[in-house]
Amino acid sequence: MKLFQIEEPDGSPTDPDAPGVAIGIDLGGAQAEVAVAIGGNAVILADRDGFALELAVPGPGASAEEWQHLFEGARLRAERALAQPATHAAVTFAASVAAADAERLGEAAEAAGLTLLDVMVTETGDRACAAAIRAEDLAPRPAAR
Repeated sequence: MKLFQIEEPDGSPTDPDAPGVAIGIDLGGAQAEVAVAIGGNAVILADRDGFALELAVPGPGASAEEWQHLFEGARLRAERALAQPATHAAVTFAASVAAADAERLGEAAEAAGLTLLDVMVTETGDRACAAAIRAEDLAPRPAAR
């Protein structure tokens, strides 16, 4: 019996310490939206049929655990859709989100395995896509070989 060796297209293994994809998360509605941008082009990520995640945005005065649960769900949605790790995020929210809640976002994202790159207040436009483009701009780049 002959075994096959599976390699990356360029023949080298992937680096498990390399940064993953950066995502954008919009917290401006009742449900969070998750997006990714590549080359400045952003798209909203959706769950596959049968694997829908509830990404309810916590209400005013929500605990850090509730925010962490939201970030874990957003990260999971991105990783399922993209088949690669998500490690960084930028967040948008409407001005109606309490400032006290905004302060908890960084700690909750970190606890969920995401490095929060930016928190933006926006009222109009496609906020999740704007956050994804901002995350792509700020995310660390893999080291050149």
